[in-house]
Amino acid sequence: MSSKEEAELQLSELDLLSSMFPNEHEFTVTDQMAVAELKDHVEGCTVEVPSSKIQFTLNLELEMPDGNKVPLSLFCAFPLKYPAVLPEITIRSSSISRSQQVQLNKDLMAYLQKHCAGEVCILNAREWVKDHAAAYMSKHSSCFSAMKSNVLKTDDIFTRLWIYSHHIYNKQKRKNIVDWAKELTLSGFSMPGKPGIICVEGPQDMCEEFWSRIRRLSWQRILIRHREDIPLEGVGAKMEKQNKFAAFEEKIFDAHGARGNHMDLGQLYRFLLDCGCADMFQLLFGVEGQ
Repeated sequence: MSSKEEAELQLSELDLLSSMFPNEHEFTVTDQMAVAELKDHVEGCTVEVPSSKIQFTLNLELEMPDGNKVPLSLFCAFPLKYPAVLPEITIRSSSISRSQQVQLNKDLMAYLQKHCAGEVCILNAREWVKDHAAAYMSKHSSCFSAMKSNVLKTDDIFTRLWIYSHHIYNKQKRKNIVDWAKELTLSGFSMPGKPGIICVEGPQDMCEEFWSRIRRLSWQRILIRHREDIPLEGVGAKMEKQNKFAAFEEKIFDAHGARGNHMDLGQLYRFLLDCGCADMFQLLFGVEGQ
């Protein structure tokens, strides 16, 4: 199968998922730039193989025997050779212990390897999870108690959003970004200019509120380039232990160019390196940092 055929199948499956789950709370593509690259490749605008993976999230609710519903998420990515190779899928729910999540993910991949190798399989994966995930929850007594209460506390999930914008110039937008992050007690940074980068981290519901506000502003292009959701398990688990940044601030890295709107990306990389996030540079820009 050629890379173009693989790309066509990936786009076709994304279109199917979009039509089946039009609500963004059910299905969200987290990397629109990767989709654009894939479309260019299919339409012959470029002969280069896309450099970024398609990434998206499927959210669903499991119907439990006692009538309660438990939220669960599938974080998915298409390797560049998909469907010739299996997709990357990580299942997460605050109602499943870490060890049970590992086993659930392992069993899902074993199922896909046996029954769906070489085929598009996201819907098959979703149905398998709907049919089997509840059994993993009931194996863990503390999770079962949480399940009965039918409460998923978003403040028990630490989230980090990496937001990419075509540019961030407007002074009011720059002020909003900083003010809203501080109002919502989020840490991270924003880098104005072209391109513009925003990273926020903290409780999941606060990060979601920040993104909801930001995306409603007028942008040429803005998207979540990468998302991290980390369940905080165990009594006394501390949110702040997950922080990569001490507070939120706007960062300027030797602005240059005719309009003074381009930042020194080498300095940005060193900043990310110091914060333990160097791997994000390639995810943001498609090249390794130096």
